[in-house]
Amino acid sequence: MKRVAVVLMIAMVLLPGVALAGSSTDAALGLGAFAVFNQILSGTGVFGAFGRPVAAPQPVYVQRPVVIEQPVVVEQPVVVAPPAPVYYVAPPAPVYYVAPPAPVYAPPAVVYAPAQPVYVAPAPVVVAPQPLYVAPRVIVRSGPAWGHHQYFVRTRHDERHWY
Repeated sequence: MKRVAVVLMIAMVLLPGVALAGSSTDAALGLGAFAVFNQILSGTGVFGAFGRPVAAPQPVYVQRPVVIEQPVVVEQPVVVAPPAPVYYVAPPAPVYYVAPPAPVYAPPAVVYAPAQPVYVAPAPVVVAPQPLYVAPRVIVRSGPAWGHHQYFVRTRHDERHWY
């Protein structure tokens, strides 16, 4: 039973490491855990309910002196601007249309290139060996041990199945 409890405790500790929520969610969870850790260490919030009560000192009120300022009046001089000058703009010059020049057609220039060298490869020569025929080996045995045949001819095919 103790082993089961130990395995369950280890699984519960390692289980949050398996969850993948994304970088922004991980950052938010990390900041929340940091805030709770600070509350535990400083004894504020829920974690400070069991500690000693802290009495805040009575606030001190200081009356500020009343200052009345005299308004400052500055008279602005009156500025009269002369009317804007009138400019005469000459009308634009007339636009004349000039036809483009006629195209000139000429044959292209003749360019002679030097002749490229010509390479001729020799015809391929194929050398093949002549086929060679080897007749199968014939073994002739005789004697009464070979049954009623006086002569028995044995070929290479028979050698593979010979006992």
